[in-house]
Amino acid sequence: MFLAMETMPKGTRIACADLLAQLHWNEQGLIPVITQDVHTNSVLMMAWMNAEALHITLREKRVCYWSRSRNQLWRKGETSGHQQRLCTLRVDCDGDCLLCLVEQTGPACHTGRPNCFYWQLEGDEVVIISETRATRNTG
Repeated sequence: MFLAMETMPKGTRIACADLLAQLHWNEQGLIPVITQDVHTNSVLMMAWMNAEALHITLREKRVCYWSRSRNQLWRKGETSGHQQRLCTLRVDCDGDCLLCLVEQTGPACHTGRPNCFYWQLEGDEVVIISETRATRNTG
């Protein structure tokens, strides 16, 4: 299906259920998800969804992932309050990765940083490029 859609013009519409049925899940029944702030375009995090997490996300408009370490659904912000409200969901050209554009409440990273990509490679060093929320509040 995805190969056939490559040359379709902008504005072409396909039933959501038809497209979602063609997603490429990995051997564990998961698909990678990149999450991006809808207002700043900052990439916040990368996580995984299973089919149930995807359906919950679409139904509730609150992002739900699959936690591989806990082997359970992970409703982002359920304990921290740092929720992600789904604004737009996109599917990549191969149907094997999702992009969630969200309104983020609070930091996206469990470390208290705005996003999970705070390690920056600079030559032969790696530098932490953002502060945790606790550090920002005290500084």
